[in-house]
Formats: sequence, structure tokens, C-alpha cells
Amino acid sequence: MEKMTLDSGDVRILKVLQSDASLSIAEVAKQAGMSQTPCWRRIKKLKETGVLKQITAIIDRESVGLSFVSYAFVKLTVPSRTNMEEFDKLMSVWPEVVTCERITGAVDYLVKVITEDIKAYDNFLCYKLLNSELVSDVQSRIVVSTVKETAALPLVE
Repeated sequence: MEKMTLDSGDVRILKVLQSDASLSIAEVAKQAGMSQTPCWRRIKKLKETGVLKQITAIIDRESVGLSFVSYAFVKLTVPSRTNMEEFDKLMSVWPEVVTCERITGAVDYLVKVITEDIKAYDNFLCYKLLNSELVSDVQSRIVVSTVKETAALPLVE
């Protein structure tokens, strides 16, 4: 993907949308310090170029009973391209997996998993992750407290 150069107006719009994407175009424009039509055109361009991938709702996970967070460090049996592609496919279909990143070092993947409780996480480990022939080892780190969590990127004007 080609890097798009953002000007200060684009950055202001993106910051407003990152804080509250439910705002009307009029309110986004007002908070970004511009009129509605140019704001609407910029948002349209940001969507068309792929800078603005998705406008979505962020749900408070604990309010819907998803209070257990863990990071799984996953080592593949054989870290080949084929196995990585297969593992990537598994990660995309398991709803418990909210983030999966291929990393360097002693393990191959860092997987953020959110479930109802430790029993549900144990079921995920036993019946999904460790049940896969692709996986040779999993080391889990259980989150005891979240200090900061944001979907917003650190945009600079």
C-alpha cells in the first residue's frame, strides 16, 4: 500500500473521528475547524484511498461479559510460509482472537485473546489453539489490569 501524505486538515478530521465516529459531518467539520462540504470531500477521499479503513463502534468488553484477557505467545511446529498462511486463516475465524501479529524472536506469533473467564480461555487453548497441528508451543500471559487501551493512532499535525 502506498503511503498517503496527510495535511493538517486531514489529521484534524481523523482525530475527531477517532474520538467519536458517530458525529455528523456538520459536527466533525465544526470540531475540525472547516466547513461541511470540504470536510465531507476529505472524508470521502480518506475512505477511497484506504486511510480510513472502517468506522466502527468500540464496545466495553466487561459490560458484555468478556472480562478475561490473555496474550498467547505461539510457536509454530514448522514456521514455513505455508504453515504461517494456514495459521493466519485460523486466527481470522476464531472470534476469541482480537489481535494476531507475526513477530520476531523465540516465538512466531503474539495473539491477544478475550474470553468470558479463565475456563473459556482454557477451552480455547485446549480445543482450538493447541489442537492445531501447526502449533508446537503456547505461553500465556494473563492481563491483571489494563492501564491504557485505545484504537486511536498517534497522529501529528
